[in-house]
Amino acid sequence: MVRAIDVHIHPPGPAGESLTSSRVTQEYFRAAAPPSSVEEMADHYARLDIFGVLFTVDNETVSGRAPSPSNDYVADIVRRYPKQFAAFASIDPWKGKAALNEIERCAKDLGVRGLKFMPNTQQFYPNDERFYPLWELAQKLRLVVLIHSGTTGVGAGHPGGAGVKLKYSRPIPYIDDVAADFPELKVIMAHPAWPWQEEQLAVLVHKPNVYVDLSGWSPKYFQPSLVQYANTLIQDKVLFGSDYPVMTPERWLADFEQAAFRDEVRPKILLENARKLLGIDF
Repeated sequence: MVRAIDVHIHPPGPAGESLTSSRVTQEYFRAAAPPSSVEEMADHYARLDIFGVLFTVDNETVSGRAPSPSNDYVADIVRRYPKQFAAFASIDPWKGKAALNEIERCAKDLGVRGLKFMPNTQQFYPNDERFYPLWELAQKLRLVVLIHSGTTGVGAGHPGGAGVKLKYSRPIPYIDDVAADFPELKVIMAHPAWPWQEEQLAVLVHKPNVYVDLSGWSPKYFQPSLVQYANTLIQDKVLFGSDYPVMTPERWLADFEQAAFRDEVRPKILLENARKLLGIDF
């Protein structure tokens, strides 16, 4: 069995582009140089004995740019490295019927295990009923849905935050409503949801179908209440994620070792919870 499952990885694109390609983003996250290729990323995770979940972000309606890398590109990485990675599909919620068709295609033809949404850059409220067909279909297909929560480093340091608005990623009511209205849908809130951390914890305690990944933050910066709840009431709902290449798994794991998590909880966060949620059988 592998050492851990990293549920939050952004692979490099065809030309080696990544989330941390820009100097401003690298400085904000204090990130290491991004991987130059898929091969470098795969070798990195193989050496660490960590399985990973890959995805991109499709915000074409808002940005005017086609998603890069595409869902097909991400799925192809998984085909090349099936023992190392699984894929989630990124869906632009504003594409209507085309979005639903893409979910069907990615589930049936590409074998994805879930869907990725980023309300900040896609500029939508998940609890807007115009988008409920997305959640209905995901629930029907038994796809896990990962939704960004809390602040974001995307646009940080740029004038006006590059136009990115944080309001879309508040846990209550936007994610909480979806979890209530689709009780069989498994939802992962990506990242500790600062500045709405207590709201996030309330949703995790109240909704059995909601989980959280701890990506994008070093564990040494976790708020005490997050560690307290992870050690107790939500210990079966917390997942390891790095947000690679924003943060390397080595850095996250080293800081995790120094954080005040109980010994019996650590294996759940690193491996067991994600393995059960995603149905990964090593």
